[in-house]
Amino acid sequence: MRGAVIACGRRIPPLPGVTDDHVAHVGHRPGKDEVDPVLARAAESAGDAAGDPGEGATGADVVVAGTDGDLAAVVLRLLRTDRLATLSVGYVPVERNSAVAAVWRLPTDPARAFDVATRAEIDRVPLIRDDSGGVLMGGGVLTKVRGVGYCDDTTALRGLARRIHAEPDNSGGPGLVLQVVGGLLGRRRKTYTGRAFQLGCDPTVPVVDGVAHPREVTRLSWYRHTEDLRLARGVVG
Repeated sequence: MRGAVIACGRRIPPLPGVTDDHVAHVGHRPGKDEVDPVLARAAESAGDAAGDPGEGATGADVVVAGTDGDLAAVVLRLLRTDRLATLSVGYVPVERNSAVAAVWRLPTDPARAFDVATRAEIDRVPLIRDDSGGVLMGGGVLTKVRGVGYCDDTTALRGLARRIHAEPDNSGGPGLVLQVVGGLLGRRRKTYTGRAFQLGCDPTVPVVDGVAHPREVTRLSWYRHTEDLRLARGVVG
């Protein structure tokens, strides 16, 4: 493999053919001090100054092994260090119910996921941000929400919803897919697509990529970033 591996937490399975000099062991949802040095080394190895390697590139520059929340933490550092255009990402989920794997049709078997991360073609996929400085990689959930919300210019919520779920659009659409679930039994479901979702509501706690927000919010925005994420998920070479 040519890239760096960021192994988050202690639940990382054995990865075939990986030597210690390629692995950075970090904690769950790692921050700047743990991630940025790895990204800098990966950028140097990839030839940061060379710019975008273009379509048809294979194998990620940085492979993240961990949870969806761990992946989000690493991608946030890519965003903050302005390396989205120069470093591609691969993902080895440690949880079978990974929302990221489901959205982007990635394998959850560690060996197969690692093969895709290190050998597959690089695709551009929507990167979803929020108004609190984070990113949404696989799914964002709000439960028992009362308020008013808009998906682009369309009213998606006015009143009470049992559940709102947002995820990146994997169909080549505007960027974001939103499902609003209503009714006493949750049988009334409406799906919206757009570049952004904005919500004003009674206090609620968003859960994004399996991580609950540290406090209640009364306003929330999810929106597509101007740059896409470069993700290893295509044909394995």
